[in-house]
Amino acid sequence: MAGKSGTVAAVLAGAAIGAALGILFAPDEGSKTRKKIKDGVDAKKDELKDKLSELTETVKSRFGIAKHDLESSIDHLVSNVEGKADDVISMLEKKLEELKKNAASAKAK
Repeated sequence: MAGKSGTVAAVLAGAAIGAALGILFAPDEGSKTRKKIKDGVDAKKDELKDKLSELTETVKSRFGIAKHDLESSIDHLVSNVEGKADDVISMLEKKLEELKKNAASAKAK
């Protein structure tokens, strides 16, 4: 994304420099020069809108994929934890039964 913002900055800088040079070296009268500048600014504005729209779609797409991957990973983790919890509960129940048997046999002696 750093490359995209650099591109946007370069486009803006290029538009500003181009407008300044156009004014300095314009052989036309003021009204024609202003129209050229306006047309150039409008063209750059449209280009910038297109780039911004493209960048927005790219970001949305990447975040959408990342969100899906994260949700999938969380679901997988939850299912693993649930399975492990069942295993731990089962093991603890077995240990409790062993302790009860040991306590009963110790009490009988």
